[in-house]
Amino acid sequence: MACVVSLYRPLSLLAPVGVRRAIVCRMSLDMRAREVFASAIEAVQPDIVMRRGLERTGDTLLVNGRSFTLKNNLHLVGFGKAVLGMAAEAERIVGDHLVRGVISVPHGIQETIRQHGKDQMLLKDGSRITVMEGAKHNLPDADAQRAAECIKELVSTLTENDMLLVLISGGGSALLPAPVPPISLQEKQDVTRRLAGAGATIQELNSVRRALSILKGGGLAHCAHPAQVVALVLSDVIGDPLDLIASGPTVWTEVWPEEIWSILERYGLSSSLPVSVKEVLGRSAPRWEESGEQSDRAAHVLNAVIGSNSIALECAGRRARELGFRPVVLSPGVCGNVQSVSRLYGLLARFACSRDEPPPELPAEILKLGPETGVESWDLCRAMQVLGEGRGEGWGATCLLAGGEPTVQLTGKGRGGRNQELALRVGLELADMELPPKGPLFLSGGTDGQDGPTEAAGAVTDAGLGKEARAQGLDPDGFLVNNDSFTFFSRLSGGQRLLLPGLTGTNVMDVHMLLIPPIPIVVSGR
Repeated sequence: MACVVSLYRPLSLLAPVGVRRAIVCRMSLDMRAREVFASAIEAVQPDIVMRRGLERTGDTLLVNGRSFTLKNNLHLVGFGKAVLGMAAEAERIVGDHLVRGVISVPHGIQETIRQHGKDQMLLKDGSRITVMEGAKHNLPDADAQRAAECIKELVSTLTENDMLLVLISGGGSALLPAPVPPISLQEKQDVTRRLAGAGATIQELNSVRRALSILKGGGLAHCAHPAQVVALVLSDVIGDPLDLIASGPTVWTEVWPEEIWSILERYGLSSSLPVSVKEVLGRSAPRWEESGEQSDRAAHVLNAVIGSNSIALECAGRRARELGFRPVVLSPGVCGNVQSVSRLYGLLARFACSRDEPPPELPAEILKLGPETGVESWDLCRAMQVLGEGRGEGWGATCLLAGGEPTVQLTGKGRGGRNQELALRVGLELADMELPPKGPLFLSGGTDGQDGPTEAAGAVTDAGLGKEARAQGLDPDGFLVNNDSFTFFSRLSGGQRLLLPGLTGTNVMDVHMLLIPPIPIVVSGR
């Protein structure tokens, strides 16, 4: 795949090599970091991933190696932050065979997309797809529940002669709330909010949502049986597990009450659950009646991941190389507490920027953080080997890339998100190191362009963060205690460190970037 065009005034690919090198040399580390981040986002834009996932020749549709015949029998449903753009491209590809569609998308997204001038993500006039907005602030609400009911109604009418195209992206769980009776939407929402506030992972949150929902955990595919179901997934979960992305509405999954109880107990919630939730989790019967053999059901469902964090990092690496860096991908699965993750990046920066051989305790401490941050030991060893070789052999600048979704335990009531908090913490970890361009620079950004309930995607930081903040009367530690990283970065130097790409229309978790400048080789005198 050719490298995509950046969202931030990219260098002309037609410019002479010497001119491009001169332009790159004049670009700051901050500018280049933002360019690389923009390329990561561009690689997973809805129209691009849809064209990658849907190949059409005449009336034959090819998806993930399987072919399907289109005969005016196509129905479409979808839910997620990127689904509006995905649906628009799907209608351009197969719209002449489309009978009807319903998609559930975030509140206000159509107007926001218009304001951003991204008309290619909007459905055309006369579209056969109904757009329903809901899940304000990324939380399930009455509007999202109405959309879920309409989706359930549509798929429940399908026959064995029909084909159902299901579009799924990040945010899909909140946009498809259909609680198992007698659980109310408010009760389910309260359980989810309390879990998230206690620091539960996205995997744990989805497991609980799935157990309390009619449509998740294969429920949507069950309702659509015996129609042929084809689900195209833009993954926002580490490792791209189909049963956890949007809580797996098209993946047949057993719900084990013991597992759900274990999660709830882990975060101290089991004793304070609503009676309705306890009743549902206490049932021994299946959520729905079996309909045919397992093999028959599986044959009628195809799930395909068409976009992921790994794809975003791959293209980011290409852009980094164009901008003069040696790209190194650490892992697309960074997770765990944001404090441990920030410590890991701080130590990696010190390891990479050390002019002499680092003391043995430094790599030992880095490896110790592996299990806490979801990074395999061999990935850390490989990254340190490359960084060490770069230091010893005098390579140029290095771009260490990673992705994932760290967690933040809420202790305050400020405004912020995991990317801005991670950037703030990494900046403090880098204290006493050199400033760019001689010292490292760190960027953390959400690919959806919205880090928590803020208009920022994340932030860019370096070793000068703490000194800069104190000079302006800002106490970083106080903002961290209140989970108020957005307010901190907004006040710091007029918000210059904030990452503000606007709504991107996609979502494949976060991108982390550590830019390491060239380390001068110390030559011993004769």
